[in-house]
Amino acid sequence: MAVRTKSAPRPGTRGEPEKTRSAILKAALHEFAAEGVAGARTDEIARLAGVNKALLYYYFRDKESLYGSVIDNVFQNMRERLLHVLNSDLEPRAKLVQYAQTHFDYIASSPEYPRLVQQEMMRAGRQKSPHLKRIAQTYFHPVYMRLLELLQEGMDAGAFRPVDPRRFAMLMAGSVVQYFNALPLAQLLGHQDPLSPESVAAQRTAVLDFITHALFQPSSEAGSGRPRPAGPNRES
Repeated sequence: MAVRTKSAPRPGTRGEPEKTRSAILKAALHEFAAEGVAGARTDEIARLAGVNKALLYYYFRDKESLYGSVIDNVFQNMRERLLHVLNSDLEPRAKLVQYAQTHFDYIASSPEYPRLVQQEMMRAGRQKSPHLKRIAQTYFHPVYMRLLELLQEGMDAGAFRPVDPRRFAMLMAGSVVQYFNALPLAQLLGHQDPLSPESVAAQRTAVLDFITHALFQPSSEAGSGRPRPAGPNRES
């Protein structure tokens, strides 16, 4: 008598939930980054993911909940990587460099990330976003507060120039993401392939050079260990 064996679940079915969900999220990231929430088509997301539309709605009840899951996935991964650096035992200068490198490398791993963020900010400006408050509180706030602590720690140790931590944190973020937000402009200005490995590596070097020269004290002062004046608007 032949023994019946269970066949392996096929991709794109309910039998492989994690693989199918991941495929849908990846396809949705591409579509939402390109078209925004209003312009994105669930038919196109299902096609890119290799699933039928009914299966897409099995995993996500509607387009808005799918969009929310996409941005949660993007920001959760970024938060975990950045907090891993910020919670490390590195000294302030090394930690700041590692933080900037990690942020840049995460954004560079998918240029769709900054486009998705830009879409969400524009959406929140036009109408109330059901996701922005959750994003800010869950993902940005923990990283932001630890970064402010790092900046103050570096200033107190004499490693960093006196700066306003809040403003400098925003300037750092802008220096990392602006290149990827402005890719169409970069191409018009003569950068033939701004996403080539060589171009991305050169931009990474430029960003780190900009941040460190703007923040770090000269080596003679940084090595003295003398406390520096607190930056403006320091919170108690």
